[in-house]
Amino acid sequence: MNKYSSDKVANQKGPIIIIGLLFFIFGFVTWLNATLIPYLKTACELTSFESYLVTFAFYISYFVMALPSSKVLEKTGFKNGMSLGLLVMALGALIFIPAAYTRTYSWFLAGLFVQGTGLALLQTAANPYVTILGPIESAAKRISIMGVANKIAGILSPVILGAVILNGIGKLNNNLSGMNISDKTAALDALALKVVFPYLIIAGVLIVMAFLVWKSNLPDIEEQEETPSDEHSKHTSIFQFPYFWFGVLALFFYVGAEVVAVDTLINYGLSLGFDINVAKFFSSFTLVAMIVGYFVGILTIPKLISQQRALQYFTVLGMIFTLVAVFTHGYTSVLFIALLGFANSIMWPAIWPLAIDGLGKFTKRGSAIMIMAIAGGATIPLLYGYLAGLPSVGSTYAYSILIICYLVIFFFATWAYKFGKRIVKN
Repeated sequence: MNKYSSDKVANQKGPIIIIGLLFFIFGFVTWLNATLIPYLKTACELTSFESYLVTFAFYISYFVMALPSSKVLEKTGFKNGMSLGLLVMALGALIFIPAAYTRTYSWFLAGLFVQGTGLALLQTAANPYVTILGPIESAAKRISIMGVANKIAGILSPVILGAVILNGIGKLNNNLSGMNISDKTAALDALALKVVFPYLIIAGVLIVMAFLVWKSNLPDIEEQEETPSDEHSKHTSIFQFPYFWFGVLALFFYVGAEVVAVDTLINYGLSLGFDINVAKFFSSFTLVAMIVGYFVGILTIPKLISQQRALQYFTVLGMIFTLVAVFTHGYTSVLFIALLGFANSIMWPAIWPLAIDGLGKFTKRGSAIMIMAIAGGATIPLLYGYLAGLPSVGSTYAYSILIICYLVIFFFATWAYKFGKRIVKN
């Protein structure tokens, strides 16, 4: 089977630490969206549906830029490509400055798209890197370790940014309707400018990180040519691996479910009447639950349970938690949406290695297509926002769309993966 040359990497702790730090950055930037949604909804006077264009602009960049990212990596190599991705993310953060001064929503969305573009480049390199650092059977464990770094950052980012830009927003929302046009404009302009300093700091940190990665001892991972004796040497197209495409579909719906469980929760709390000083922590609760799930995966996969079986169990758990959240109210409903973090935790670590296992010379292309599936985070939350804005549905019942997501993932884990593998072997 074709693989990446990783002998040097496997014996060095340095590269693992660097990749872990990059996953921390992924998490910090990605989960800022949970705070930006209610912030921009007020600052730019948006509807519920319009506010979820935040997630659309951010995650659709993965679909648009994943394949171009794989081409960039072919030219730059993995290390230089990661450094370039960090610089692109810094550019996206800097676009927030003119967006804030003009209070122009389209500029904020442009900045988010550029940030997502940089992340697409980073993730196209980092995810396969982690996957091949050891046996494919324990890939879920390694990705779970990286996920812990990602979600710790995700817990911190909305709390830190929320303390700066959401402070006083509840009182402002209550007073806006009674303000005249000039006072209202001045208040919203002042709110918009709160984002300038945090994003200047983010841009600076990303630029420093780009330099450190460029100067690091992180070795490039070279793809080796497939030998004639290779099990899959007869395959001439990635379309000859049906289990891979089922995995892409599963990842699409998984990312959508994960983003809904995190990025909608602050807004959901506000819709239930919670104070902003309480609701701003809700998305962090989901990420705490994900970290607990990651540790369960680290301790049990593959020693006690296969990653495929774990995916089945956690998907069923996601459906149960969703049903409880939809048919309860208040803190209980919020709690079970947050607990979806636990159910979701094992899904990326399990789906990714199952989908790319055995792709051989198509591994790099397959990884880029898998990154495209992150576009689920663009479409599913937008659908949630539309449903939540309908009086006949509302923000609680809108979570029912997650049942569809989990059914698709369960189909992959239970039948589609094995069925697709049998076709490839035949």
